[in-house]
This record gives sequence, structure tokens and C-alpha cells, in this order.
Amino acid sequence: IEKGGLSNVCVAVSGPHAPRLPPSAGSLAQRVKVQPEVVSYPGQLVTLPCQFPHPGQTQLMQISWIFETAAGVRNNTAVFHPSFGVNYPKSPLKGRVSFTTDPPLLESPAIQISDIKMTDEGRYICEFATYPSGNEQGVTNLIILAKPSNTASTVTVQAGTAPVIVAHCQSANGHPPANISWGASVGGNGTTWTEKDNQDRTVTVKSEYWLVPTPADNGRDVSCEVSHRTLSSPETFPMKLRIEYPPQVQIVGYDSNWYLGRTNAVLTCQAQGNPPPTTFTWRTTSGQMPEMVQVKQNTLTVLKVDETVNTTFICEVRNRVGTGTDQVSVMVRGE
Repeated sequence: IEKGGLSNVCVAVSGPHAPRLPPSAGSLAQRVKVQPEVVSYPGQLVTLPCQFPHPGQTQLMQISWIFETAAGVRNNTAVFHPSFGVNYPKSPLKGRVSFTTDPPLLESPAIQISDIKMTDEGRYICEFATYPSGNEQGVTNLIILAKPSNTASTVTVQAGTAPVIVAHCQSANGHPPANISWGASVGGNGTTWTEKDNQDRTVTVKSEYWLVPTPADNGRDVSCEVSHRTLSSPETFPMKLRIEYPPQVQIVGYDSNWYLGRTNAVLTCQAQGNPPPTTFTWRTTSGQMPEMVQVKQNTLTVLKVDETVNTTFICEVRNRVGTGTDQVSVMVRGE
């Protein structure tokens, strides 16, 4: 539980349903000391201190704790009168709220709340009925935190010309909402929104990274960073982009020095693709492969150069996404 120091806050009101006064009105007396903010988590026990030190000639007649929900609804939750004792009126805290001492100390009537729930978040008003100055109060903001579950993943997409979603990031069931940001070595953009506001006031935040995917983006880095009040430092999810694209093909090995009688002249069909290429097919523009040629996967070997090799060789490469080709025209030189 995180707690700040006690502060002096006092606003005079006539009852739990009275309108709030501006801060200037509350600074006139500054006699009720409370913690301005208390932080807790679901299921915990939280203590809300309140003090009216050095009352002097002021008589403390009664103490009331008022719970104001996030929606602005006020409920009396704990009351103590020196003559009539303690009362816990019907409220969302009924059965879980109590004074920390029995009997309560009129000048220090702290309360505790057990089994904290997300719906317990709000303003807690410690109000003293006094004579002759009237009602005086201090306000504590109770913040309930819920640590989110954070995940991230990439999306396998095909290279194209339009933006698509290439990565997801999610911060689920947290309170308050998390902040999501993106870091990438590519020129995309992140889009973030709140998907779900649950009944228990926890929130799910989602974000997507959009990119016009190119073959060069495959394997590049992208990261999602989730910041939240429950985290001592942001949680980062590094990922590699998964961009599928047809084979990119290049034939290498022709040196423009294929002369009659040359032996073991080799062409190699180099191909990159995602997924990896699975099929290599060699052909010629004439439709007939010379007799002196041997083909093995991505390699074409001319055992002995003759006039029939004076042609254009084409290499066609396939993967699941598509097909890529390259060609080279051979000009056979005389000896």
C-alpha cells in the first residue's frame, strides 16, 4: 500500500449531500488532517487516517465518514457519537468498514476497509461536527490499482501496396488504463484504443501497428511498450516482423566468355523469398533444353559449350506465395 503524508484539508459543508466548495473555501480552516491519496489493490486491507489535532476550545460533537463514488454518489459509511456510539449505515462498504479502535478516538477516528474492491475507488470524506465552528472535513482519494496482463504478437502478412496490421499489443484488465507505445525500424504507425471497460472498472487497452509491408521489412524489429502505474518500469515486447513475399530471383555465373568447347560452364539461380522457395524450374525461350546441359535444383551446368547453348536460359522459382523469374541470354563465342 502506498500512502502519502497527512495534509491539512478542510471544507465546511452541511451534510453528505451538500455541494462541493471551491478549494479557496477549504483553505480557510485547515484543521482536519488526512492523507490526500491512498493507494491499494483488490483484496487488500486499507486504513484511512483522519485527525483533528489540538481542537482547543472547539468541541467535537460527532464524526462521520462519507464515501463518494467515482460517479458522484455519496453514502454515509461510518458514524461515531460519544453518547450514542458507533453506527455503520447501509452502503457499498457495509460489513467491510470499521473504525480502527473500539471505541473510536474522537480526535483520531481512522477507519479501515477490508477486502478492497475496484468499486471502492473514490473520495472518502472525514467530517467532524463541531461547536461552535460547524462542520469541518478532510478528503482522501482512494485509488485502487489492478495490474494488467500484457501481451504482444506479430501478424504474418504478404508484401503489398496498402497499409495492413503487422503487430498487436494488448494490456488487459488493468486500472487505470495502460499507455501503449511503439518503437520500430520501419515507417509504420500505431493505433491505440480502449476496447473494454469491465463492470469491475478494469480496462482493456489494445493497439495495432500498421505498415505498408515490403520484402525488405521481413525480419525487421518492432517493439511494443506498455506503461502502467503498477509497473516499476515499462514492459517491452521486442518482435520480428513476418512479411511473406514471392521469390526474388537472380541468375549468376554468366561471364560473357562462353566459347565453343568450354567445359563445365555453370549458371546458378539465386532466390530469396518468404516462405523459402520450394521449386526451381529451368527452361529456354526456344522451349528445348540443349543436350549438353545438366540441371540440378538451382544449378544449370553446360558440360561442353556448343552452338545449341546460344540461347536464353530462364529460371522460374516458386514458393507458397507466388513465382519469381530471371533470365540470361548466352552468346557463344568462337574459339
